[in-house]
Amino acid sequence: MASAAEQIASSINLGAFAKATELKKRLWFTLGCLVVYRLGTYVPLPGIDPAVFKEVFSHQAAGILGMFNMFAGGAFGRMTVFALGIMPYISASIIIQLLTAVSPQLEALKKEGEAGRKKINQYTRYGTVLLAVVQAYGISVGIEGMNAGGNSAVIDPGMGFRLSAAITLTGGTMFLMWLGEQITARGVGNGISLIIFAGIVAELPASLARTLELGRTGALSTIAILLVLILAVAVIIGVVYMERAQRRIVVQYPKRQMGTRMVGGQSSHLPMKLNASGVIPPIFASSLLLLPVTIASFSAGQGPEWLTTMLAYLGQGQPLHIALYVGLIVFFTFFYTAIVFNPADTADNLKKYGGFIPGIRPGKNTAEYLDHVLTRLTVVGAAYLSIVCILPEILIAYYSIPFYFGGTSLLIVVSVTMDTVAQIHSHLLAHQYEGLIKKSKLRGRRG
Repeated sequence: MASAAEQIASSINLGAFAKATELKKRLWFTLGCLVVYRLGTYVPLPGIDPAVFKEVFSHQAAGILGMFNMFAGGAFGRMTVFALGIMPYISASIIIQLLTAVSPQLEALKKEGEAGRKKINQYTRYGTVLLAVVQAYGISVGIEGMNAGGNSAVIDPGMGFRLSAAITLTGGTMFLMWLGEQITARGVGNGISLIIFAGIVAELPASLARTLELGRTGALSTIAILLVLILAVAVIIGVVYMERAQRRIVVQYPKRQMGTRMVGGQSSHLPMKLNASGVIPPIFASSLLLLPVTIASFSAGQGPEWLTTMLAYLGQGQPLHIALYVGLIVFFTFFYTAIVFNPADTADNLKKYGGFIPGIRPGKNTAEYLDHVLTRLTVVGAAYLSIVCILPEILIAYYSIPFYFGGTSLLIVVSVTMDTVAQIHSHLLAHQYEGLIKKSKLRGRRG
């Protein structure tokens, strides 16, 4: 006989969605926030000559700045108020999480519950402002040195422009951070991930058109375009399969006597995802790779020689870029998995409620077993993320395909879509449960 949850899940349809008023409000709120974000990516930065900047950027878009532009949803290539995107916030989050792992004070704050979490979030916001100001001022200085056809990308260079650009770009990043938090709290899905997702998806049609134009002009062969499209489909299928993959560990609960009857004795399972860290490692890895290069890319032509050398080695498809990218993905996969799943705490909870893994003694032995399984799963998960993100990037560097067809962008799009759909499904389930509870109460009153 099907369980109540299975019956409810099978009954979810468009009719149930139409009745879920709260869910519809959340979806409309999320959509509205994303529309506001996309409109902001077309508001130009004051004091910029958009035509000159576009011409200069077109010569550098094939490098690592193209990836930065991807995460900014095209706002960087247009140099708009949202040009920095959400990356300073992500970089600040990385720094705070790393400090939490090594700082006893921050570790104590983390264990204080809601109050501690709010304090850590406040530190993250301060870090975001600091990083955004540094990046924004560096970019404003770099833009002043841009020229195309004898025309400067800045209409009126000087300290006034630098200050106004730094304030505007920093304000844009802080607004996006606030917008992401509002989506998470009052909408559906993770706000920060959805902002990155919206930027990538919005630029996909233009990237597809540019790719087809390269094929029409003969810059790309038909075989190369077909190869990239096939690879994109393969990556999507692989991501869906691997993101759903999990190891189910059997957990047995002994029988207990409650009053005059025996309860328990059933077996359950502890699901452990193959990729518990989700899409966080590639985003974090990209953020750290982009952080030092963002400013250096603009001043490389006029700055010291080592800057030019660094940019050359960190170019898309270069061995150093690939090695650093893979290393950072592996590191953040293990680091973030350790944050979201603690074997010792899980073992203690199982022991507390009388659960045990068949053949494994409760307590320390269970924690060691879970840690062993988690390590093996994380190794496979890190390898999967590295292959998905790096293999397409190599082909993209070789065939000069836009970054929006890369493994990182496809991974983000597919993963965020799956997470958002899962949250919508959870809201629908909750709505169905509420409906059943109300009906049972009405029947009880009539009875």
